[in-house]
Amino acid sequence: MQEQDRQLLQSVEALIFASEEPVTSQTICQIIGGELTHAALESAVGALNREYEATGRSFRIHFLAGGYRFLTDPDYGDLVRQLLAPVIQRRLSRSMLEVLAVVAWHQPVTKGDIQQIRGVSPDYAIDRLLSRGLVEVRGRADSPGRPLQYGTTDAFLDLFHLPSLKDLPKLREIKEILREHEEQEYLAAGGVVPSADGDETAQMEAPE
Repeated sequence: MQEQDRQLLQSVEALIFASEEPVTSQTICQIIGGELTHAALESAVGALNREYEATGRSFRIHFLAGGYRFLTDPDYGDLVRQLLAPVIQRRLSRSMLEVLAVVAWHQPVTKGDIQQIRGVSPDYAIDRLLSRGLVEVRGRADSPGRPLQYGTTDAFLDLFHLPSLKDLPKLREIKEILREHEEQEYLAAGGVVPSADGDETAQMEAPE
């Protein structure tokens, strides 16, 4: 590999590694400059991923939420979840996750729509999700009072490692996400999650 090509790979790698959120192709091309095209960038990312695979690295570069970022291999998912569980718990409560699921599947959606689906007021959860940048105001509904409508953001896609809204999990997968979150909270409180064949069961219904 020529020195110029190696320098390009290292530059792309450094930018993606240093960013706390997915970094777009446009941003990378602007910073590196020269005659770097989007096609050349995709080729560079592919070369880096092949190198990571050949050397047995535990991570790859993925394209999601409109940009590139590093993600660990799914084989190490359990380890990473143990590390990040306390952070996720501080970030999202169960009610926030449920409201977020409703917004994701029914957007653009009003608070009234969410309350009709969940049966409880979503005011607090919406405020917290707005402050964390996971949902945003999308406009006003064409109904009496013209209530605000909400939708998810790129930060939402990033949090759940989704390339786009087309890749939203099915409702049964959302149930699993909510159930895992409940189990993590239970363990953090000093409880013991019962086994599948145990006497106790933990049930949670995802938003319909």
